[in-house]
Amino acid sequence: MASREAVRRTVQSVRPILSVDREEARKRVLNLYKAWYRQIPYIVMDYDIPKSVEQCREKLREEFLKHKNVTDIRVIDMLVIKGQMELKESVEIWKQKGHIMRYWKESQEPKPTDFLSKFLSGQN
Repeated sequence: MASREAVRRTVQSVRPILSVDREEARKRVLNLYKAWYRQIPYIVMDYDIPKSVEQCREKLREEFLKHKNVTDIRVIDMLVIKGQMELKESVEIWKQKGHIMRYWKESQEPKPTDFLSKFLSGQN
């Protein structure tokens, strides 16, 4: 019983990373989204990627909606920190064109796994 009480006290005393409450975390997420949204035209121009600004903004929206069900404030803060690091790396041109294009690779159709699907798609 003593160990359960210790765990319960530890869980209750976990400090937030950046945000104190959900509203502050929401503001941080919206600010990050706006910063990415404003920088997309410059990123497209600087990296000369074969995507339009609209396609990039659609991908940005998709990436943010992928994490819409996250409710833990600490996880939200970590995602915001990672997003800020990605934005800084993209704006400062520390990435290469392949790193930027990798965002579109994830949304391609998955490869077939059964024999008939592989045969019909022309794979080994």
